[in-house]
Amino acid sequence: MERDQVWRLLEASRVAILGTVQADGSPHLVPCVFAPRGRLVYIPVDSKPKQTRSLQRLQNLTRTALATLLVHHWDEDWARLWWVRLDGRGRVAGSASEIELARELLLARYNQYDEGTRLEPIIAFEVLRWRAWQAKRWD
Repeated sequence: MERDQVWRLLEASRVAILGTVQADGSPHLVPCVFAPRGRLVYIPVDSKPKQTRSLQRLQNLTRTALATLLVHHWDEDWARLWWVRLDGRGRVAGSASEIELARELLLARYNQYDEGTRLEPIIAFEVLRWRAWQAKRWD
């Protein structure tokens, strides 16, 4: 798949799986929503109920920034299957301008969020490489 096609698939996709590395080296996987922008992908830690705000994914990214984002499409017609894996580094977005940009992108992408929705912290995931697969070409 060409890069432009991969990014079109990302733009059209609504959910992904974020993988980070735990202290013992094991993977930690969580579903997430996301907003791509160039080589960055923004992933919120939104206000849906959680047991704690000190989430394992954030601890993992603080310790080692290594992360993977997997986006895939399932269809009963297996000729329409595809996946995209983005490998890179994640960090908590720090500057006010970056947080505001990420909020704008996420609010525009997901109508489930509104101006009052807490989306912080926001993970800024820098794509260093990607791999993609599709069962067959389609338009």
